[in-house]
Amino acid sequence: MPAVLNAANEVAVARFLRHEIGFLDIPGTIRACMDAHRPVSEPSLEDLVAADQEARERAGSLPAGIGGR
Repeated sequence: MPAVLNAANEVAVARFLRHEIGFLDIPGTIRACMDAHRPVSEPSLEDLVAADQEARERAGSLPAGIGGR
């Protein structure tokens, strides 16, 4: 879960800095990525890399307005 949170946060903040989403969209983006993630009880390195990549892709494709502004 920390890999998903970190990846989603990095992408959301970058999108905010590029004026693609609003500040209040950052937590909504992170929540949407974390809600979509299905944890693995004992993840391998490959599982962590895949979770990171999936979160980055999802965070990059979510529309603005997910933060409820």
